[in-house]
Amino acid sequence: MSSDDLENYESERELQLAQEYQDVAGMFRFAVETERRFYLANAVQVTQLGDASRPLIEVVLTDAWVWDMYRKTRFVPKVRVLTFKDVNIEELPPIDL
Repeated sequence: MSSDDLENYESERELQLAQEYQDVAGMFRFAVETERRFYLANAVQVTQLGDASRPLIEVVLTDAWVWDMYRKTRFVPKVRVLTFKDVNIEELPPIDL
C-alpha cells in the first residue's frame, strides 16, 4: 500500500466518521471533549480526585459514542476517562419533534 493509498483510506474513513456523527448526534444529550478524544453521551459524571494543586479529573460517560475512526464499535455502554488536562462538556440542544 502506497502512502497515497493510505492517505485516501484515512480521508475516506474520516468522512464516514463525520457522516456517522451527523446521523447519531441527535441521540445524545452531551458532547464531551478531552485531550485525546471526542465523545457523545447521555449521562456525564465528573469527579475531582487528588489534591487541589494537581487535581485528577475522572469523567464517567454512560451510553456513549466515541469519535475514533479506527474503532470497530463506537457505541459503548460506559467510558471512564482519567486526566490532568481540561475536559469540555457541552449540553446539546434537544431535538424538536
